[in-house]
Amino acid sequence: MKTVSTKRIAAFVLGVAAAATAWAQFARPEEAVKYRQGALYVVSQHFARIGAMVNGRAPYDARGAIENAELVAALARFSGTAFGPGTEKLSAKAKPEIWTEQARFKEHNEKFVSESAKLAAAARTNNLDQLKAAYASTAATCKGCHDAYRNN
Repeated sequence: MKTVSTKRIAAFVLGVAAAATAWAQFARPEEAVKYRQGALYVVSQHFARIGAMVNGRAPYDARGAIENAELVAALARFSGTAFGPGTEKLSAKAKPEIWTEQARFKEHNEKFVSESAKLAAAARTNNLDQLKAAYASTAATCKGCHDAYRNN
């Protein structure tokens, strides 16, 4: 499994943090949709790499687990930022309840942020059993939000 260097992760996270205020405002709703789709795709790719390890489809790689979990945790903080006004009719996958149940949607997003932070902490223990438990909890959070707010 190819892993990303810690320096690249740090540079990415710093770049994300520096650009956070700019990402909160998009010039056009289409840009927000492209951003959220791209960010969530990247989250899914790194989360899947951890899933392959915890489900025995790939060898456990402690360093790779840490790097992937830290990227998921960093991006989770921005996963809910691009569901603003004007974006509700631009994606067939997003259910209208995202916009009509903003408080509930925000709770789901905050839980994802919290669980992905726990996933990164579990990865740093270098304990596969702890990683498995945190992965399962994070996956359940993803599923709960997808069940409520995503069309298949």
